Amino acid sequence: MSAGSVAYQMEQRPEPVRRAPLVSSGLLGMLIFIFAEVMFFAGLISAHTIVRAQTAGALWPPYGQPRLPVEQTAVNTAALLVSGIVLLLSWFAFRREPSSARIPLALSILLGGFFVYAQGTEWVALLGEGLTMQSSTYGGFFYLIVGTHALHAVGALAALGWAWARLNKGLLTETQLATVAAFWYFVVLVWPVLYIQVYL
Repeated sequence: MSAGSVAYQMEQRPEPVRRAPLVSSGLLGMLIFIFAEVMFFAGLISAHTIVRAQTAGALWPPYGQPRLPVEQTAVNTAALLVSGIVLLLSWFAFRREPSSARIPLALSILLGGFFVYAQGTEWVALLGEGLTMQSSTYGGFFYLIVGTHALHAVGALAALGWAWARLNKGLLTETQLATVAAFWYFVVLVWPVLYIQVYL
């Protein structure tokens, strides 16, 4: 047997140990999306602040434009914040027993739905009073900032509805609930900042 034909036995190496990820792929993707959205809203708020500061005579809202319903929107804001608290309770309930999360999750969706509906009726009233995107920079910023948040709220409510449907079928996982909840918490927590900036 020639030296060239001698087969060398490969050293056996142990299989690499796969560690469980700290955050699931779905939740990580949602957190990256939320970070991008925080930057987006920060840009809108910065632009609003600059334009408002440069308004002649510091008159805001401009003459002839209706004032925003601060008190009514405060009630809507409270409903949204309570929705976030109830969603947190549904998370703890889900971890104990998934089926026990049905009622708090549904309540969270209903409160979020109330917020979106109430904001919609507010928009209709303001349009009737002459506040439009074309009426002034004031109106343009209002509908841009609040409207963008409304789109996020509707999308997050759809995701919560999807989670509730899967929960009723016994298919919802903890990771899926955490991912959807992270989106809703973003919608809930960014709103007080927008409320203070735009309404007050």
